Amino acid sequence: MQKQVNKRMKKIKLGEFFSGPGGIAYGAHLAAKKTQLFELEHAWAVDNHASTCETYIRNIKGASPDSVFCEDIKTFNFQNLNNIASNIDGFAFGFPCNDFSLVGQQKGMHGQFGPLYTYGIKALKQFQPSFFIAENVGGITSANNGDAIAKILHELEAAGYSITPHLYKFEEYGVPQARHRLIIVGIKKSLDLIFRVPTPTHKNKFKSVADALEARPIASNAYNHDKTIQSPVVVERLKHILPGQNAWNASLPKHLKLNVKGAKLSQIYKRLEADKPSYTITGSGGGGTHVYHWREPRALTNRERARLQTFPDSFEFMGSKESVRRQIGMAVPPLGAKVIFEAVVKTLLGIPYSSIDAPSLHGKGR
Repeated sequence: MQKQVNKRMKKIKLGEFFSGPGGIAYGAHLAAKKTQLFELEHAWAVDNHASTCETYIRNIKGASPDSVFCEDIKTFNFQNLNNIASNIDGFAFGFPCNDFSLVGQQKGMHGQFGPLYTYGIKALKQFQPSFFIAENVGGITSANNGDAIAKILHELEAAGYSITPHLYKFEEYGVPQARHRLIIVGIKKSLDLIFRVPTPTHKNKFKSVADALEARPIASNAYNHDKTIQSPVVVERLKHILPGQNAWNASLPKHLKLNVKGAKLSQIYKRLEADKPSYTITGSGGGGTHVYHWREPRALTNRERARLQTFPDSFEFMGSKESVRRQIGMAVPPLGAKVIFEAVVKTLLGIPYSSIDAPSLHGKGR
């Protein structure tokens, strides 16, 4: 039986690094609304992408140009955070995944982005919040032969936290997308509490893309819902690709085949399957990577991608069409963040919840 920390928890003040458009923060607000156990208070957020910061400010309650810093974390002055909130209860950081993604070169700690997690460690040591939530791609567990994740976990523990890393398959929690992400939850050791992975709610009853996109039709004037004008050759190619197929395994006429050598990504011109979750929504990539409708010969709109990421239609992304695509693909699904925040708060309050025994990642690669 875990001890209760605070039966009357009223507010959780949240700080964020690499905050993106606000998927984690919005999910935390959803958790607060559902559980009625706490009120989320935005403290500050840092991200280095201008349109992304504008999106965060527009949609996250309490956020303002004074509390959202659009700066490079490598040159950011931490004193700016002290001037706003000298203490926070929770800290979230989805440190950049570029060097850990299986799609990229997987440079891990040797890349430009790999070491950026250390700024999260610095924030933990400075602010000592009661808990943190860190997020990255599943590929981080194999980067640098497993040494990268071992080093990160060791440093998070050394900062004073009991940690529970787990590879979440978000389609098992009601997200209509096969999105697999490593989430590390840490609880301050002095609280003598252990976070447990919440039990999947949709393991045998996935939400499909048709559930997400058609059960409640998107209004024609919804935010970020402009359709891409497909070229005639792309339309013709898509008409030969069946749901679930891509440009490599479909039966394409010779003039529609792609002249590509080397690695052939399975998502190139891959069409969705109406009765299954989407494949992973990405934030970048050239032709053929925009996620394709199962019935209509076209790429999804940004609003449809946002639906598959569980952002509500009222959530307005700012910036150019390609910038919005980037923001959506890089974000944490709010519904996934909601599930994790619910479990974190119940852990802090000593409230039981359904959980599973997660495989340990401690010591991986060593």
